[in-house]
Amino acid sequence: MIRVADIPDLRRQVSGWRAQGLRTALVPTMGNLHAGHLALVRSARELAGRVVVSIFVNPLQFGPSEDFAAYPRTLERDAEQLAALGADLLFVPTVDGMYPRGQADHTRVEVPGLSDILCGASRPGHFVGVATVVCKLLNLVQPDLALFGEKDFQQLLVIRRMVEDLCLPVAIHGLPTVREADGLAMSSRNVYLQPAERALAPGLYRALLRAAERLSGGAAVVEVEAQGYAELAAGGLEPEYLSVRRACDLGPPGAEDLDLVVLAAARLGRARLIDNCRVRLDD
Repeated sequence: MIRVADIPDLRRQVSGWRAQGLRTALVPTMGNLHAGHLALVRSARELAGRVVVSIFVNPLQFGPSEDFAAYPRTLERDAEQLAALGADLLFVPTVDGMYPRGQADHTRVEVPGLSDILCGASRPGHFVGVATVVCKLLNLVQPDLALFGEKDFQQLLVIRRMVEDLCLPVAIHGLPTVREADGLAMSSRNVYLQPAERALAPGLYRALLRAAERLSGGAAVVEVEAQGYAELAAGGLEPEYLSVRRACDLGPPGAEDLDLVVLAAARLGRARLIDNCRVRLDD
C-alpha cells in the first residue's frame, strides 16, 4: 500500500491509474477505523480496480467546544488494517496541506436546507465543513465512486446533494450501518463511553426500532416522535432529537410519503451518538 501526505504525490499516483483506465474508489475517513470503515473498504475493493482511503481529522467540521483535539487518532494501526485489506493508497494530508491559507479564509461549500436541520441545528457549521472537505477530496482523487456509511444518514444526503448540484462526475454509494452484537452502531467516538454508559448506549437503536414499529402500525408522526424522545430520556440518554423524516430529502413527511427514516441523536457522557432506521410504510 502506498502512503502519501502531499497533494502533488497523490495526484501523480491517481492520474497514472486513470491513464491506465483503472476504475478508482475513494473511502474518506477520519481514522480510528472500526468494522464499519473496513466494510466500506471491502466493498470498494469489489467495485474498483484501485482503492484510495483518506484519513484526515478535519478541523473545519468541529465546533469550537467540540472534540477536535481529543478525537482518537490511531494512524499506524489503521494503516496496518488497510494494507491487510488490500487498499492501494492511503492519503494522510496535514491541516496545512488541506487549508494552506488557514481555515478562516478558505473557500467553503454549503448545501442549504439539508445542512441546517437535525444534526446541523445542534452543530452549526458542521456540514459546511463536511461538504468542503469531501468536495476537496473528490476533486483531488477524482474517483469513479466514493463510499460512505448510512449511519451518518444526513451526511450522506448532504454529500449526494452537493455532488448533484456541483455536477461532480462521481457515484456516491451508501452502505448499511455496521453494528455491535447488541445493536449499537459502530462509531469512532464509542471509545468515549465508560462501561456503564456502554451498557445504556444500545437503547438508542432500540428506541428507533420501536418508533419504526409504531409508524408501521399507523401511529401519528407526532406521537411516535414524542414517545421515542421520552424513551431515550427514560433510558438514561440525553436526547437532542428523535425525528421522522422523508428518506429522500429529510423533509417533514406528508400523508402520501411512504419511504421514511427515523433519526436520533443523544448524548451519553462524553459521547454524542447518532443513528437512524428506515421505514417503508407499503411493505
